[in-house]
Amino acid sequence: METTTAPVETQRPEADEVTKADRPWIVIVWNDPINLMSYVTYVFQRLFNYPRAKATKLMLQVHNEGKSVVANGSRERCEFWVSALHQYGLWATLSHDS
Repeated sequence: METTTAPVETQRPEADEVTKADRPWIVIVWNDPINLMSYVTYVFQRLFNYPRAKATKLMLQVHNEGKSVVANGSRERCEFWVSALHQYGLWATLSHDS
């Protein structure tokens, strides 16, 4: 004699539920009184492979405005960049893009 089990009923999502797309993450570098502007430019060139002009522009934004968004992407990728920036001695955080 063969036995069968009754199917398990699962809860289905409501038809009117809206799923939100995951917003991209951004990497923010903050101004600090320790690192030289030339060093910050060097780090941006070395780490992100930015041309000197772009690295200088971002560094000046950090210096003049107190912060600059230097990269964006998935959470994992941005966590990698933040960790790398910390290894260079820069103050960096990640946040959702607004």
